[in-house]
Amino acid sequence: MRAMTDTSIESIRQDFEFLDDWEERYRYIIDLGAALEPYPEELRDDAHKVRGCVSQVWLAVDREGGADPVLHLRGDSDAHIVRGLVAIVLALFSGRAASKIAETDAEAVFRQFGLDEHLTPQRANGLRSMVKRIRDEAQAAISDGAPA
Repeated sequence: MRAMTDTSIESIRQDFEFLDDWEERYRYIIDLGAALEPYPEELRDDAHKVRGCVSQVWLAVDREGGADPVLHLRGDSDAHIVRGLVAIVLALFSGRAASKIAETDAEAVFRQFGLDEHLTPQRANGLRSMVKRIRDEAQAAISDGAPA
């Protein structure tokens, strides 16, 4: 198992292809969540909570750079599988420029993984809520960095 800091979306995709069935994939998703860096207690507040998730999910965003900042994301959930989905979302978006995040088709990536077919509607809605929150953060970062 790779450390979360070494896990790219491509390595997750390769691991998914290697795993034969969804029971193994769910275990892998849970393992990804378990490998997340600890989320700071002080960021488990209303400002960092993602709306639209049945489970509790928190996301924190740090910006680095100017007009098209790189966004560094941290996240957590109180549910094991959802924490793993947070790990997948972080692998997809964290450490990328805001413009790249804004143009990323996360739904297509999730379809490649088969998540659209294998998540409950509640988890799928939560996943979309996480992506929307990150895309909104990326758009705000771009707007904040644009010349007046």
